[in-house]
Amino acid sequence: MSETIHTKTVVDQESKKVIAGKKNTKADSELTVKDRVKAIIGGSIGNLVEWYDWYAYAAFAIYFSSSFFPTGDQTAQLLNTAGIFAVGFLMRPIGGWLFGTIADKVGRKRAMTLSVLLMSFGSLLIALTPTYATIGVLAPALLLIARLLQGLSVGGEYGVSATYLSEMATADRRGFYSSFQYVTLIGGQLIALGILLILQNFVLTDDELSAWGWRIPFVIGAILSVIALYLRKNLHETEAFEKNNDTADKKEENGSIKLLLQHPKAILTVVGLTMGGTLAFNTYTTYMQKFLVNTVNLTKEESTFISFLSLLIFAMLQPVFGLLSDKIGRRPLLLAFGVLGTIFTVPLLTGLANVTTMWGAFAFLMVALIIVSGYTSINAVVKAELFPAEIRALGVGLPYALTVCIFGGSAEYIALLFKQNNIEHYFYWYITGCIAFSLVVYFFMKDTKEHSMLNKD
Repeated sequence: MSETIHTKTVVDQESKKVIAGKKNTKADSELTVKDRVKAIIGGSIGNLVEWYDWYAYAAFAIYFSSSFFPTGDQTAQLLNTAGIFAVGFLMRPIGGWLFGTIADKVGRKRAMTLSVLLMSFGSLLIALTPTYATIGVLAPALLLIARLLQGLSVGGEYGVSATYLSEMATADRRGFYSSFQYVTLIGGQLIALGILLILQNFVLTDDELSAWGWRIPFVIGAILSVIALYLRKNLHETEAFEKNNDTADKKEENGSIKLLLQHPKAILTVVGLTMGGTLAFNTYTTYMQKFLVNTVNLTKEESTFISFLSLLIFAMLQPVFGLLSDKIGRRPLLLAFGVLGTIFTVPLLTGLANVTTMWGAFAFLMVALIIVSGYTSINAVVKAELFPAEIRALGVGLPYALTVCIFGGSAEYIALLFKQNNIEHYFYWYITGCIAFSLVVYFFMKDTKEHSMLNKD
C-alpha cells in the first residue's frame, strides 16, 4: 500500500515537472519573429546606453583631466586620467562573474536590468564630483570609485547582452543579429562624441567645456540609463534560459565557477581570440581621439570630428560583416582580421602618426577599422556559441572581461607611457604581437557556426 502511494506521489511530481516544462516551452515557442526583433532592439538600446556612459569618460577626458589632477604637463594629466580608465577595467572581471552568475541562475533579463541601474549611479557620481581645486585628493578618489562602479556594470553587460542577443536570434541570422551588440557599443561612443561635437561647435567655448561643460554628458548618461531600465524591464526572457532552469537542482548548479571549469578549451579560446581584437579595438576607438591630438597634432575639434565620422561608418559595417558570417562562417572573418592586423598595424599607425592632413588621418583610421570589423562584428556570437546555456553568460563574460582588463583596459595607459618616454612606435609592435597570437587561435579553432552549442539548446 505504502509502495503504491509512494509511486503515485513520484508520478504526480514528475507530471507537474513535465507540465511546467511544457508551459515554458509553449510560451517561448509563441515568440514570433517580430517579438524576437523587438527583444533584440530592446536589449541593444540598453546596451547602447551602458556603453555611452562608459565611453563618455574617454571622449571628455581631454577636458576634465585638469579638473581632477594638479596642473602641469598635458600628457601627464591624460596619463593619470587613463590610469583611472584602466583601473575601471579591473572591475570588469568581477562584473563578468557577478552578472554572468545572475544571468545563468536568475535570468538574462534581470541581470541586464541590474547592470544598467549600476551604470546610472556611476555616471551621476562623476557628474556631481567637485574638482581637485575644491576638495583636493578626494576628487580623483571619487572619480576612481565612480569608474569602478561603471567597470563592474559594463563588465557584466557584455557577457549577458551577448548571450541574450545570440539566444534571441534565429539560427540562420545569429551573426547578423548579434552584430548589433557592437553597433550599439560603437553607437554609445558615437553619441558621446556627437554630444561633444555639439558642445564644442554650438554651445560652449573651450574654456567653458574644461571648467564645467564636461559634466553635461554624465548627467545625460544618468537620465538615459533610467530610460534603458524601463525598456529592459519589458523584455522577453530567452527560451534557452527557461529550458535550462526548470528544476531547483539546475538553478543551483547553473552559473557556477565549478561548472565553468568543466569547459577549459572554450575558456582558453575566448581568451585567445579576444586578446588581439580588444587591444586593436580600444586603440582605434577610445584611445584614437587622444592620439590624434597628442601625436598627430590635430585640434580637439578635428580629432572629435574624425573619430565621430569613422565610428559612424564602422558601426554600419558591423551588420554587413555579421551577415557575411552567416553565409561563409565565423572563422574566415577572424582569420582575415588576424592576417591583415598582423601585417598592417605598424604601417597604418606609423602612417597615421606622420600624416599632415585631417582627411589623410581619416583614411588611415578607416582602413584600420575595416580590418578590425572582422573581429568586432562576430566576436559576441562566437563566444556564445562555445558554451551551453547553463553556463553561457558566465562563460562569455568572465574570461572575456579578464582578457579585456589586461589588454584592452591597459591599451591607452601603455600607449601614453610609451609616448611620454619617446618610444611610441613600440606600442605599434605590441599590438601586432597580440593580434598575431590571436591569429594562431583563429587558425586552430573550429568554425563555431558549424559547431555551435546554441544549436543544442
